[in-house]
Amino acid sequence: MQILSFPEAATPADLRVQVRRIQEQAWPSAHPSDAAVDTPGHDPALRPLSMLLVDEGTVLAALDILSKEIVHAGGRFTAGGLSTVVTDKHARGRGYGRRLVAAAHEQMQLRGLDLGLFTCDRPLQGFYEGAGWRVLPGAVLIGGTPQAPFRSDQPGFDKVTMADFFSPAARQAQASFHHCGIELYPGETDKLW
Repeated sequence: MQILSFPEAATPADLRVQVRRIQEQAWPSAHPSDAAVDTPGHDPALRPLSMLLVDEGTVLAALDILSKEIVHAGGRFTAGGLSTVVTDKHARGRGYGRRLVAAAHEQMQLRGLDLGLFTCDRPLQGFYEGAGWRVLPGAVLIGGTPQAPFRSDQPGFDKVTMADFFSPAARQAQASFHHCGIELYPGETDKLW
């Protein structure tokens, strides 16, 4: 078993087909053709990095790391977030997803990001905490664009914001990320990454 990483657009086609199949299990598209393998799933401006847990050529779990610079409380930070975290339904309950999420946490540090920041459904909080992430108390991510914001606390959402602070500058500013809105603005394609 190994963890493979590729820029999203450079992921080998055979692996990309498997990833899309697993994503369809979790988030079925209205039309199967919507899950086209040759179409990027993320905005290339967010420098998507695909991470796959593979056993003998079979993808068991997958996720993407998206990153961009944000401005918060007067500071500039390079932030990364997890997106499309998924485990094949036939491989769930064996720790594969947690292993991959923990590897992504480490990868963000190695890439020199200041912080990791994303939302998850509230029932998944313990899963992410078990892979090294922490709840960011009272934080709301503001996605979308400044013209069309997409908040993580909107009605019908039951999200919690997860984070970790990697660089000295981010650790020093950590308290400024508590109990506030964080303007992420990743765009229209990846509204909350």
